[in-house]
Amino acid sequence: MTLEEFRLECGWSKIEMCRQARVDFKVLQKAEAGEEITVNTANKFARALSKELGRAIHYQDIEGLKIK
Repeated sequence: MTLEEFRLECGWSKIEMCRQARVDFKVLQKAEAGEEITVNTANKFARALSKELGRAIHYQDIEGLKIK
């Protein structure tokens, strides 16, 4: 699943995803558009998703993420 698909599974808007992962809105836009993000940022997304969905999600499980 892509980051957007995981986000929608959580029922989160982009703003809520940013709040939960503690990342800037522009960073989320970059990630969802397939632009490069850091491993640290990818881990923040994975941790927020794991917490909300109640299952372990690693950044490697999120399709389409480009890591610097």
